[in-house]
Amino acid sequence: MNGPIRIEPVLTKQQMKAFVAFPHRLYKDCKQYVPDMDSDIADMFNPRQNPGLAFSDIQGFLAYEGEDVVGRVAAIINRRANETWQVSNVRFGMLDFTDNPAVSAALIAAVEQWGRERGMTHIQGPMGITDFDKEGMLVDDFDRVGGMVEIYNYPYYPHHMELLGFEKEVDWVQIRIKVPQEVPAKYARVSALSKEMFGLRLIKVSRREAMGEWGRRVLQLMNQAYSPLFGFSQMSQEQIDKFLHKYVPLLDMDMVPLILDEKGDLVCASITLSSLSHALQKAKGRLSHFGWFHILKSLKVKHEDTAQLLLIAVRPDMQGLGLPALVFDDLIPIYNKKGYKWAETAPQLETNVKELSQWKPLNPEYIKRRRCWRKAIAAQ
Repeated sequence: MNGPIRIEPVLTKQQMKAFVAFPHRLYKDCKQYVPDMDSDIADMFNPRQNPGLAFSDIQGFLAYEGEDVVGRVAAIINRRANETWQVSNVRFGMLDFTDNPAVSAALIAAVEQWGRERGMTHIQGPMGITDFDKEGMLVDDFDRVGGMVEIYNYPYYPHHMELLGFEKEVDWVQIRIKVPQEVPAKYARVSALSKEMFGLRLIKVSRREAMGEWGRRVLQLMNQAYSPLFGFSQMSQEQIDKFLHKYVPLLDMDMVPLILDEKGDLVCASITLSSLSHALQKAKGRLSHFGWFHILKSLKVKHEDTAQLLLIAVRPDMQGLGLPALVFDDLIPIYNKKGYKWAETAPQLETNVKELSQWKPLNPEYIKRRRCWRKAIAAQ
């Protein structure tokens, strides 16, 4: 019989180690789970490593049954997002728990109480501090291997959320395509027409350029393109620099097409990263103990058969004018040359019809639905 559940805030280094380590034990025998890097989780709580904490508050909690850790969660208030969307939300993120309703209930109650004490009226999640953190609870396709930029969770998680009175706020889906041998005629036609009508040209930049001004221009474009999307808050310059430092070293710059207009202004950017799912599984969340070896081997020696299309960002005034066709016209031959058989997007909002519709010529498969849950915080 299960014993009483005790919740403790994460306040010490030892508790943080337990917070970081818990999923490794929970998902030890799960072949689909792709672990986060331990350092990435710890850095989320460190103001010196996470510039998002300049406008956000975060508190981790651990659930204990006796002396055993049986769950974890982070409570987050993104003040910038709340101001942008005129809401009073406390977010929950990094939620993991054993299949015991008392554990999930205690963890969510801790987040609600923490949020209530700070004037929040609703709880939502799973979400991170920003839109570029992992978000959305997996609600189907549990048999598919997870990815570097997405949450994996056991099938019992959504049932627990329903028991706790949560309702769907929004869903994300991912697109998976088999890479065609040739560029679809529609993309080639639209690409040529867009270049002619709008004076567009596609360029590639070096890794050094991407670490500097060009990288900042790409992320500033993302701020513009994604600002209308659910829960988004603008990235600060400090966040932009941190993002570049983290991701640019992992990129193959051949798969980062940038589109300029006739004035030389950046109007579209796309970033593809070779899938690191199996490499991260082998690394087991650690860069030491040969963790880096598995990642570098996947990037430099023998990559996986799937390309992870992290994003396509189009300047708002140029959306709907066929710019993604230029991206696919460039990337499909490169995918083939490099031996990628599949391409898979990061999670995309199901309500973002413009983005989802651009995949139609590639016969897309919609996979890995994820959900943001929401409910009102009960008054005490």
